[in-house]
Amino acid sequence: MPHTILLVDDEERLSDVLTVALEQLGYRVLGATNGHDALRLLDAETVDLLLTDLRMPGLSGRDLLRESRKRRPDLPVVVMTAYSSVKDAVEVIKEGAFDYVGKPFEIDDLETVLKNALRLKDALADNERLRDELGGRYRFENLVGDSAAFRKVIENITEVCDSRANVLITGESGTGKEMVARAVHYNSGRREQPFVAINCAAIPETLLESELFGHVKGAFTGAHANRQGRFEQADRGTLFLDEIGDMPPSIQAKILRVLQERAFEPVGSTRTRNVDVRIVAATNKDLRREVSAGRFREDLFYRLNVFPIALPPLRERLDDIPRLALFFLDSLNADMGKRIVGFSAAALTAMARYGWPGNIRELQNCIERAVIVCKGTEIGEGDLPRYLSAPRKTVSGEITFPIDLDQELARIERNLILSALNQTDGVQVGAAGLLGINERSLWHRIKKYGIQITKKAVGEGPADNGPSDPYSR
Repeated sequence: MPHTILLVDDEERLSDVLTVALEQLGYRVLGATNGHDALRLLDAETVDLLLTDLRMPGLSGRDLLRESRKRRPDLPVVVMTAYSSVKDAVEVIKEGAFDYVGKPFEIDDLETVLKNALRLKDALADNERLRDELGGRYRFENLVGDSAAFRKVIENITEVCDSRANVLITGESGTGKEMVARAVHYNSGRREQPFVAINCAAIPETLLESELFGHVKGAFTGAHANRQGRFEQADRGTLFLDEIGDMPPSIQAKILRVLQERAFEPVGSTRTRNVDVRIVAATNKDLRREVSAGRFREDLFYRLNVFPIALPPLRERLDDIPRLALFFLDSLNADMGKRIVGFSAAALTAMARYGWPGNIRELQNCIERAVIVCKGTEIGEGDLPRYLSAPRKTVSGEITFPIDLDQELARIERNLILSALNQTDGVQVGAAGLLGINERSLWHRIKKYGIQITKKAVGEGPADNGPSDPYSR
């Protein structure tokens, strides 16, 4: 969709020439011969840029700038003026105009100014949209879960978000530690400022100090220019230190100093930088144990652990699985253009019985896979990864009870039938022979389990999850 320019000039001849030229450049042009008509158009139309003459009878270009900024502070304004009035043009730029062009001017010069103004406007609009989108994504109502364990997490976020306290989030991998960190930020008074995240375990020790504190040109081999670090990027906002339990001891000491003094020096610099940064740290390790083992500084631990938030694993909030599954389903439906309305009772039962060692991240991946393979309007147990329905075993290999015996026997029978059909390329007579039953008995079982024989099997899913299921769709 082309950008719309509101052109305001009391010289109708010049206005007509400019309108034609701007339309040839691909813009939609609205015209006004005075400031009052221009304001009426601003109220009635969607306008992306105001291009106005400076000297006009009645409401001047300067007055129009002031009024337009009251109504549309985000609207870029470009002023046209004679060379003799350049001083006035500079003054209106101080008052908020984006730029000016001196009459007479070349269309190419005007085009450059307009492009720059519109490019900046679009970038600011995109930033605002992304900020609103991120802030909306981490509103309290989008933190999904009604279980007692998760309600405690919401309560913790509510209590701490408006304070200046450092936060330490603990929990297993995949429990949503960064989601909680962002929720703390976007529901705090720092929501308009940056949220900067860094994974302390993903960056080599030799580079981590520069990543956190920045460096000056020539500080080390390869430092060809000054570089801003994450602390400086997060000034007045929030710095999320993920996997802080893996931070090297040498860096821990430097982090402690920043927390105590709110100051640091970039690598290779002697100039101290002051910052106002809130720290939210996260780890899947037991930091008290790491302190006892001498791998983590005790003084840093207490600085970070001002307000601890412990995230429960998904196996301790099984009541939340249906809501989480529907939350992920709605998002994936929109992304993939599908219209799946929900889950079968068997699918929900299978998800509730599974232990979810990968926690919420594993559940999200599971739902994504199910949406991809689902052919109907409801996700069934057969659409879920096969390992969800397998009996749970202990480390010693013993099955963990209680189980649903009828369901387990049906699963075993179905998998045996699928294996036999795989080996015979879907030929039922051959499969019945392998299973030691007659063809009619096999046909009844195929119908019972909803197996559709379409083509030769191809492998899918984890290798230890039983035979592939190319026939059930």
